[in-house]
Amino acid sequence: MKKFALIGAAGYIAPRHMQAIKATGNELVAAYDPNDSVGVIDSHFPQAHFFTEFERFDRHVDKLSRQSNDNKIDFMSICSPNYLHDSHMRFALRSGADAICEKPLVLNPWNIDGLLEIEKDTGHKVNTILQLRVHPAIIALRDKVKNNQRDKKYEVDLTYITSRGRWYLQSWKGDIKKSGGIATNIGVHFFDMLHFIFGDLQQNIVHHVSDTKSSGYLEYENARVRWFLSIDVEDVPADVLATGQRTFRSITVDGEEIEFSGGFTDLHNRSYEQILKGDGFGLEENRTAITTVLHIRDAQPIGLQGDYHPFLSK
Repeated sequence: MKKFALIGAAGYIAPRHMQAIKATGNELVAAYDPNDSVGVIDSHFPQAHFFTEFERFDRHVDKLSRQSNDNKIDFMSICSPNYLHDSHMRFALRSGADAICEKPLVLNPWNIDGLLEIEKDTGHKVNTILQLRVHPAIIALRDKVKNNQRDKKYEVDLTYITSRGRWYLQSWKGDIKKSGGIATNIGVHFFDMLHFIFGDLQQNIVHHVSDTKSSGYLEYENARVRWFLSIDVEDVPADVLATGQRTFRSITVDGEEIEFSGGFTDLHNRSYEQILKGDGFGLEENRTAITTVLHIRDAQPIGLQGDYHPFLSK
């Protein structure tokens, strides 16, 4: 049984990590969040120590690291706001634990270089949650692409609309300096998935960027991709909205829909299983996706020119 600590216990994604820790037969011994709305811990690890001040959490982790190996924290799971991931991974490694970090790993690719140095200095490892890489439908598509070499690139449309209320832009997620913007916050794992399936990125064109939506064109070794990401409910197709659905997710490859909406519930469990076996995704696996979203953040959008996503014309 491995011992875990958790940073960001009140966040949206934290319960999936608690569930994964429990499902893999391990123990959460300490958790931190400046917000004390963490009653969900009772459903998983009611005996875990909880802190709302980082200094006291730091002291507790340090105390455990100086005791016997039976009390030492083996892994630190990080579910904090995006801009704090880099700092919290550094803290985990320097505390003698391996890190398990939610997406996006960091906001800038040069942060990866610094973390590689700290890995080398401490002998501990950063593992990342790239859950789509362990989704059976995505793995099957990657295998299909690898096994069907052809001269013509695949034509891909990626559309992801996940409606959010007015609160979103008032939270840290609405601050591009803290979240990285829409493409980073809700899209980075999709960009990683595209790289995972279709190979190296060759071209990155941005058509539109705003606080609530972003769209562009990406070209990979084996695919040409038009993508559209949004948190605006008005972008949900009318027929879907009429059914009461406020989310729309679609990936088509050469006009054929890739069904991957199922199988999401246990992807964190699968990710933890791989990490505990020593097969987790490390820092370098994230570099292409982080470089992709940085370019999108800094690029000058060109508008409705070239090969843009059809949803953008609305």
